[in-house]
Amino acid sequence: MNKKIKVLIVDGSAVVRQTLKDILSSDERIEVLATASDPITAVQRLKGEIPDVITLDVERECTDAIEFLKKLMAQHPISIVICSSLTGRGSNAALKALEHGAVEIVEMPGVGVKQFLEKSRTRICDAVKAASRAAPGGGGEVRKVAPKLCADVVIARPKTAAVMDTTEKVVVVGASTGGTEALAVFLESLPSDCPAIAIVQHMPEHFTGAFAKRLDAMCRISVKEAENNDILMRGRALIAPGNHHMLLKRSGARYLVEIREGPPVCRHRPSVDVLFRSAALYAGKNSVGVIMTGMGDDGAKGMAEMKESGAFTIAQDEKSCVVFGMPCEAIKKGAVDRIVSLEQIAGEVLRICRRIN
Repeated sequence: MNKKIKVLIVDGSAVVRQTLKDILSSDERIEVLATASDPITAVQRLKGEIPDVITLDVERECTDAIEFLKKLMAQHPISIVICSSLTGRGSNAALKALEHGAVEIVEMPGVGVKQFLEKSRTRICDAVKAASRAAPGGGGEVRKVAPKLCADVVIARPKTAAVMDTTEKVVVVGASTGGTEALAVFLESLPSDCPAIAIVQHMPEHFTGAFAKRLDAMCRISVKEAENNDILMRGRALIAPGNHHMLLKRSGARYLVEIREGPPVCRHRPSVDVLFRSAALYAGKNSVGVIMTGMGDDGAKGMAEMKESGAFTIAQDEKSCVVFGMPCEAIKKGAVDRIVSLEQIAGEVLRICRRIN
């Protein structure tokens, strides 16, 4: 239990390397083994002690980070945290890295990097800790992350069950570490006329738009980054924009989403708990909740509230999770009706929606 998480930092900027080293070394659970300015140097460092986690810069033109990542995952899989800017080029490179096995993203600004990283100290350390639990292939150890704030700071807890006057169904989904690829598997399995879907994936601001476009190109359904008052409709999935909470709302017989500012809930913005609570309040028994791979306990309380309101709830099983933290916490709370593998989630959602139609 006292074993430190060993990290190799790979970044083309000396300032970033030193700042990341200082930040990670300040956490008593993390040890920085070495730093490298490029993948060639990183390969030499790997000939010594093998790290648990690598932080990898995917943007410097002097490096071929994606090729390094692909070869590394093929020969000696190690959990990777991607460091990427908020630019279009950066977000696309980060998503490509996620496709090849990276598990977390830490955003990097174009300027003021040192100050930004120091301000994001907790987020960076949490990303490395999450990655350390994400053994390539899944089945990482559970580590509960204590929440700072609950969903009360964004939306009041429902006092009574939602009143239903519509037969339309809505599916709400929450995911974190490993969720980008899990969501791709889930959404690609759905038919073009599937029930409306609202998704919270823990991901930095500006990356969610590129992520939604990538999924939209892959899937039979439409996928987009949510905007305020977007209507939830059959055959479409809305993904919460990074750094904003997303809530389900009702307007007559229609469901729509509200994009809202507010403090992080369970250390996240967007928060799964916020989305799930709003589903309990406004959709109740007309909703299906799905909690997927991710570290921590965001979504567990919200899923319990959904179940209390009459919703049907599903958790991804441990074997198919990259990190079993979020589903495990929901299961512990007695908030889950069904536990299934990732490949079975789409079919289960469709079956339940037909049953409650």
